[in-house]
Amino acid sequence: MNLDFLYSILENFNQKDFEEKVKIYQENLIKFNKIHNLTQIKNIEENIIDSIKILSFFDFSKVKNIADIGSGAGFPAIFLAFLLESNFYLFEPNPKKAAFLRTIKIECELSNLNIYKEKAQENKNNIKADVITSRALMDVKPLIQICKDLSSEKTTFILWKGSEIYKELEGLENKNYQIFESGFRKYCILSS
Repeated sequence: MNLDFLYSILENFNQKDFEEKVKIYQENLIKFNKIHNLTQIKNIEENIIDSIKILSFFDFSKVKNIADIGSGAGFPAIFLAFLLESNFYLFEPNPKKAAFLRTIKIECELSNLNIYKEKAQENKNNIKADVITSRALMDVKPLIQICKDLSSEKTTFILWKGSEIYKELEGLENKNYQIFESGFRKYCILSS
């Protein structure tokens, strides 16, 4: 793990608490993966850094509600929830992945984390997210469409994407976006 980079991101957060929660996460992922094959990710540390690197590009200090779409094994939302006081709403329809996320919530004592074993478009809880996150789930336009009940004109989408992001943004009505690049990763911040 690139510890210098990680610590530069974490300098304003409780590093010890973060490291303890990461350890709990890793232990549980190994256990769950043996039985349920949740993810093929080999380099967990690299993916943790990828999850929290957005803190270098976006100020979350006034964000109250964050919805994560297609949460899978928890990248990026779980690691952001380790650090931020925002309320997190994770949408993961796969029962095994949702059960894993619930285990992490309990074992890491994340009272700010809410897990929904359903698709975002099925949610009827009247949640309005300040920020919607998603990591490489689907193209931008259909993602915005399935999040219409979770978003408002003030919602910011933060998307972990690859090289196709520029193509995905073509023809989008809203052209108010920024893209930050780091290696293969493109962090897209799309405002309403």
